Amino acid sequence: MTIFTKFQRVAFYKVLCFFFYLTLSSFGISPTNAKFTILTTTGILGDAIKNIVKEDANVVSLMGPGIDPHTYQATQRDVQKLMSADIIVYNGLYLEGKMSDLLEKLSETRTVYAASDALNKEQFIYEDIFPIGIDPHIWFDVTIWQQVVGFISQKLQEERPESAGYYKENTVAYLEKLERLHQEITDQIQSIPEKQRVLITAHDAFGYFGRAYNIEVVGLQGISTVAECGLKDIQRIVQLIVERNIKAIFFETSVSDKSMRAVLEGCAHYEKKTEIGGYLYSDALGAPNTPEGTYCGMIRANAIAIVNALK
Repeated sequence: MTIFTKFQRVAFYKVLCFFFYLTLSSFGISPTNAKFTILTTTGILGDAIKNIVKEDANVVSLMGPGIDPHTYQATQRDVQKLMSADIIVYNGLYLEGKMSDLLEKLSETRTVYAASDALNKEQFIYEDIFPIGIDPHIWFDVTIWQQVVGFISQKLQEERPESAGYYKENTVAYLEKLERLHQEITDQIQSIPEKQRVLITAHDAFGYFGRAYNIEVVGLQGISTVAECGLKDIQRIVQLIVERNIKAIFFETSVSDKSMRAVLEGCAHYEKKTEIGGYLYSDALGAPNTPEGTYCGMIRANAIAIVNALK
């Protein structure tokens, strides 16, 4: 009877562990890292944090490649992940659109950080057409992103003092990598003749990039993809291309190319041949396990495409 009871106890614990594993997996948490999970809204933030913590924490991102954060709606599964995470990091400045209110509410009871809190008001680009009047695409200036990385690293060091030294070491190495990237992008964009430095994209996401690297940027849509573009917007871009003899326009991986193709058709009406410069990564990284699946790879790929098309 004692042996049978022991067998029942072992079987019960096996079943319990199995269901515990399934529960953690459903929340996107690895059992080996169940004690410490960092959840980010975007893959861009996720990549930054992975460079800080390496294997010390489980980093989960809600939005994968090709996902538009402006229009993203949180699912029930997302809410479960948010509630189970130890730390939540989001961009802020209403980039996350419909999720913004939820994230602010969670900050009342959870450990939540907005990456945009790393900056002061003088660093922002202000646009009246955006919900809070500020352009949220702060990662396109690599020097600003260095500041964000340092800010997040400091917060994580405070949360995990036992790993603070490790995080600091990783952060220093990553910031040096970002500094080299910044200089590389600066040199590349400067190689384009100044009159030809006009970047036309599907939506106005590249303002910080333009300011940092001295290139004029024009978006068909506004800063948010929520706003629909109309015929007047298309005509405005077509007229600009024709008048300034712009060689190429750019699509985006996370935005429909329908409106930009209408621009190409409008240019053809004026017998102006304008090329597709390529698909730029704007609000999301590229596919996992590719160079573009990292922040540095994404920025570098964009710069190469821009230079090749406009130079």
